[in-house]
Amino acid sequence: MSLVDNADVFTALRRAALALLAILLYCAGVLLLSGVAVTLFCGTALAEIETSVHAVTVAAGLNHPWSLAFPPGGDLLVTERNGGLRILHAGVLEAKAIAGVPAPYAEGDGGLLGLTLHPQFAQNGLLYICLTVGTKEANAASVIRARLVGRTLENVTTIFTAVPLKREPNHFGCRLMFAPDRTLLVTLGDGRWYPYQAQALDNDLGKVVRIHDDGTVPADNPFARRWLARPEIYTYGHRNIQGIALNPLTGEVWIHEHGPKGGDEVNILHSGANYGWPMITYGVDYSGQVVSEKSASPGMEQPVLYWTPSIAPSGMAFYTGSRIPPWHGDLFVGALAGHHLRRMHFNGTVIASQEELLAELGERIRDVCDGPDGYLYVATDSAEGRIFRLEPGGT
Repeated sequence: MSLVDNADVFTALRRAALALLAILLYCAGVLLLSGVAVTLFCGTALAEIETSVHAVTVAAGLNHPWSLAFPPGGDLLVTERNGGLRILHAGVLEAKAIAGVPAPYAEGDGGLLGLTLHPQFAQNGLLYICLTVGTKEANAASVIRARLVGRTLENVTTIFTAVPLKREPNHFGCRLMFAPDRTLLVTLGDGRWYPYQAQALDNDLGKVVRIHDDGTVPADNPFARRWLARPEIYTYGHRNIQGIALNPLTGEVWIHEHGPKGGDEVNILHSGANYGWPMITYGVDYSGQVVSEKSASPGMEQPVLYWTPSIAPSGMAFYTGSRIPPWHGDLFVGALAGHHLRRMHFNGTVIASQEELLAELGERIRDVCDGPDGYLYVATDSAEGRIFRLEPGGT
């Protein structure tokens, strides 16, 4: 074979290698655009899992149901964004709403939102609601504490209101969770129009705050003694957190938050930590403009995983039940834009794969809750919202 022949062979091999590289780069681009790369960055991928479950309707006709909570005894409480607090008793949605609920400022993202029960609810009957108050020109997220007596809220007390008041009804956050130490964690959005306030410690926008069950501030909060800082702040640098849950295996508090256009995040909370918004992000503005050139920076937390394009996560629960054994210990997140329920399966303490569920419903999933009966419950976001119980097996 001549040198010319060798050169021809070499050229052909080089072209084949370049073609293979181009194919690989193209596939990587498709994965990036489809959002799969989001999980690949974190060592996970959308799994080809066929979990056989079906959704059983347990309530219908709810006005944008937002948050679910199970009191002892088998009842189910649900907030409606327009201001109703409803109860399912003996499996039936009662027509009349709970009385004594303060009227929220129910515009845009606002309304009657997060709901949680006191750890000693069985003894004291106390529940907590995050609602929005004020007007379009001056509004905020606020937390009330009340005692449920029969079908009425009594001793309604405001224990926390975010500062400052802001304009426009957007990005309130408003999920509630009692931590293992019985302090109350309140998630707060950045108000959408005030992203850089998420980095400032003199206000509550874009923060998680930590308070006692009466609204007082724990002395061991990370910024309790910092001059000019709000003492209730626990973490900062958030955009709009609409999911919070306790990991039963590790005892860690997990959250998720909306990115702008892309860059929805799942994070683990650490006292005093900065989660970066808007200085770092994996998303861009809705207009397509760059929010930040950086996706990482020293001193700022990285997400456990993120989604691009966005799924618009809402609601969050670790499944601890036994009705669907393969799900035990897995993390579930509702998807508003994605119109599905997202399952994240763990290998030990690491998310190993993901699965999309309930896409056939075509519904925005607003909340997901680990029921005391061993089932998983989801609420759909619409003017005719429904609550489903997920049971094993096909329809």
